Amino acid sequence: MSRAVIAIHGGAGAIARAAMSAEKEQQYIQALSDVVASGQAILAAGGSALDAVTEAVRLLEECPLFNAGKGAVFTHQGTHELDACVMDGRSLEVGAVAGVSHLRHPVLAARAVLEHSPHALFIGAGAESFAAQHGLETVAADYFSTPERWQQLQRALASQQMLLDHDGAAQTADGHPLDNDRKLGTVGAVACDLQGNLAAATSTGGMTNKQAGRVGDSPIVGAGCYANNANVAVSCTGTGEVFMRTLAAYDIAALVEYRGLSLKQASERVVMEKIPLLGGSGGVVAVDRDGNIALPFNSEGMYRGYGYVGDGAVVGIYREE
Repeated sequence: MSRAVIAIHGGAGAIARAAMSAEKEQQYIQALSDVVASGQAILAAGGSALDAVTEAVRLLEECPLFNAGKGAVFTHQGTHELDACVMDGRSLEVGAVAGVSHLRHPVLAARAVLEHSPHALFIGAGAESFAAQHGLETVAADYFSTPERWQQLQRALASQQMLLDHDGAAQTADGHPLDNDRKLGTVGAVACDLQGNLAAATSTGGMTNKQAGRVGDSPIVGAGCYANNANVAVSCTGTGEVFMRTLAAYDIAALVEYRGLSLKQASERVVMEKIPLLGGSGGVVAVDRDGNIALPFNSEGMYRGYGYVGDGAVVGIYREE
């Protein structure tokens, strides 16, 4: 019998201990703990891994602390474009949406694509129309906006940089445990349920000051999200273009299946060796069919948490935790 577990991430990035407030740190820890607990409850009740990761990411989209859903970052044009993907390890079915601006929960739209369409990926207006046809909530474009994200865009525009969050020029004492301008903003979840099925989900607002129309790794199957009962489930956060070039999520699965590496060995090979070789940074959360988990990251920190059914949630932000 597999060990049922859920693991989540809320983005990776650089440490900003000097600017950290205890209050803000506790907000992140509580948010991560609550999301893990929700996933654990679904799994404990016999729910599927797919349901657990979908709900975990939906909750992360609701939390403005993270760059997905409410609190998503701004494009260069001052708009929001969100991406999401879900994958079911039982069937290898997948659903994804990219470049959406009016869907409250992109992950639910991705789930709808998985369940109700022969297609795998919808973009823009087509994705929004499909989601609306299946009863998903639409919102005004400014629903996702927060003052902090707007200030991030202004700093990026002033420095004429496109912020992958880890490359931000401005250091501001905003109290966040990870520097908000140097944080790789993606959320995700992976799970193994009581039946041994795997699933993964990833969602993002992209990167601050990106050009409208840019799509990163999050909605790309095998790059930012992958699940296969035969081996592993993976959700990535990091330099999207590099995770796409390396097919990072699938590469971990391939190393397990074809090279016989353990989950830990495979995920560290990709995150600590292959990604940095191309100048990328970030991390992953991953689980294998035996319920083993891995949460490696090559940045200074990564918002993360996991919980086995019957155990307490374990959460962390910094490298040493």
